[in-house]
Amino acid sequence: MENKEQVRIQIMKKLRILLAEDDEMIEKITSYYLQRSGHEVDVARNGSEALSKFNRQHYDLILMDVQMPEMDGLQAVKEIRRIEQEKQQNDHTTIIAITTNANKAECIEAGVDGYARKPFSLEEFNALFYQHNLV
Repeated sequence: MENKEQVRIQIMKKLRILLAEDDEMIEKITSYYLQRSGHEVDVARNGSEALSKFNRQHYDLILMDVQMPEMDGLQAVKEIRRIEQEKQQNDHTTIIAITTNANKAECIEAGVDGYARKPFSLEEFNALFYQHNLV
């Protein structure tokens, strides 16, 4: 009999995910979980790098740390939304802000689709996938 995690992994869509996170430990843990679930993960260490990767590759989901060096996550989200609007893309990239202390209203105003406080549990993470129809 398969355990619940194996079944969940099998029924989830395989996503291309951009993880924008400057904390190496959080990046490694999050990347490991996502890859173990069958997703393809690219990592950006700051908002500028996330923006550059977004311009070169389509992502099903962006997990955006709010506080990063060079360009913070909220600035990067605003720029991504501007680019999507400028290109008149029908494709709206789902962006989830991940943060320890940012204001939820500020995140939503920047254009994020969801919000998760760090540290987050795997159950919370999975709930976000379901909430945004990414499964």
